[in-house]
Amino acid sequence: MPMPRWWTQINKRVFNPVELRRGTRPVLTHVGRSSGATHRTPLDAHPVDGGYVFVLVYGSQSDWVRNVLADEHARLRLDGYDIELAAPRLISAQEAWRAIGEGVKRSPGFLRIDEYLRMDVTSN
Repeated sequence: MPMPRWWTQINKRVFNPVELRRGTRPVLTHVGRSSGATHRTPLDAHPVDGGYVFVLVYGSQSDWVRNVLADEHARLRLDGYDIELAAPRLISAQEAWRAIGEGVKRSPGFLRIDEYLRMDVTSN
């Protein structure tokens, strides 16, 4: 896992609420796979042909990733608009950066991020 697991709890309880209040970052809305509760997670969303790619800073075992994979859809709030997403799938770093293209700052190499999540737009 690229980032330590304990950091996810700090991020969830401290930094994510701040980002949600600021309202400047893309927010992914998804349903908990066990609780059925609706969750909102601020993320970086990279537009690609027909969808979006998300960098899995905490790996594919993060709660939000597991929720999206289990439910097979989510909603992305971006610049005041809701975008329905479906067909989540894990992709390699090579595939992700080929889709994202040049000009987007990559995560530092020491994080060893090798999994990304790609989702397709289903409607605007």
